[in-house]
Amino acid sequence: MQHTTSQSAILLLADGTIFHGKSIGISGKTFGEVCFNTGTTGYQEIFTDPSYYGQIMVTTNAHIGNYGVNEEEVESNSIKIAGLVCKKFSTFHSRPYSESNLFDYFKKQNLICISDVDTRALVSYIRDHGAQNAVICTDGTPVDELKALLAQTPDMVGLELASKVSTNQPYFYGNENATYKIAALDLGIKENILRNLAKRDCYVKVFPYNSSFEELKAFNPDGYFLSNGPGDPDPLDGAINVAKEIIANNYPLFGICLGHQIIALANGVSTYKMFNGHRGINHPVKNLISGKGEITSQNHGFAVNKEALDNHPDLEITHIHLNDGTVAGMRMKSKNCFSVQYHPEASPGPHDSSYLFDQFLDNIKSAKN
Repeated sequence: MQHTTSQSAILLLADGTIFHGKSIGISGKTFGEVCFNTGTTGYQEIFTDPSYYGQIMVTTNAHIGNYGVNEEEVESNSIKIAGLVCKKFSTFHSRPYSESNLFDYFKKQNLICISDVDTRALVSYIRDHGAQNAVICTDGTPVDELKALLAQTPDMVGLELASKVSTNQPYFYGNENATYKIAALDLGIKENILRNLAKRDCYVKVFPYNSSFEELKAFNPDGYFLSNGPGDPDPLDGAINVAKEIIANNYPLFGICLGHQIIALANGVSTYKMFNGHRGINHPVKNLISGKGEITSQNHGFAVNKEALDNHPDLEITHIHLNDGTVAGMRMKSKNCFSVQYHPEASPGPHDSSYLFDQFLDNIKSAKN
């Protein structure tokens, strides 16, 4: 059962293009960079992924809400997307494990959503014209007024967003009697990363994004982790300096997504804003070390400069994205450090890349011996 009101709503793009639809019943307007995710399942995990902070999500799957929500299927403590654009929004859910419907979940957190949009046309437009800022309006605000407000929305390039989603205080995750201790820098960490580390006999201390290397080191960890997160990596000078010091001391280091970009910047390799980015759960990646292919979960709008990586004497590309040849993973030749641009913890997505957590543990074990 599709749930919409008779209230018309619009999605206005920064270039002036308007897509029409209907409000699901939550009045207001919301601003952010419009992007699309091609995953067919896992919408709740996507909506709560901190890496999506500040972004208006377009779901390419036609049905959203059809299997309800479950409080255990979250990647953070709240919805992180700025708004949702979908084709069909359903309050009827037929899954035994769902605890409530998506509309009530959105209403509780005041998430603005527009449905009945021609999402195929919208995604095609974004593919051709690139990601850009947009506003969803469900309260009837005049278009000229929306255009003026939209013009004031900051561009994603140069935008530091890790501070908006990082923890304010350090916290622990896992069994305190675990064999290994991990210091994780929270740039917008997903819950499933912590689950993957904990089930590998790791006790994790999660630190705020602006923590110093000395603060992380005081935990006396066996390994260090730099998390995923939203926004441009370039303004994160503190995190880049932390990465530099971990690398200089040759401590085991693993980075995912934004953490991967931070490691590149710490080595003097630049990053750039992608035309569209990669967001979905079926992206093909080739492991250049093993020669094997992986189907991966991805969510990023920035990437590492491949030419600069190729010319770096101490960095080696380990994984490549097979759709467009962009860098999907790298490692340092002389240091105990590696990273990937995609999400081995998935959630949602395939588990092809979960071996990377085992690789991190192997690196830690080698360093301890």
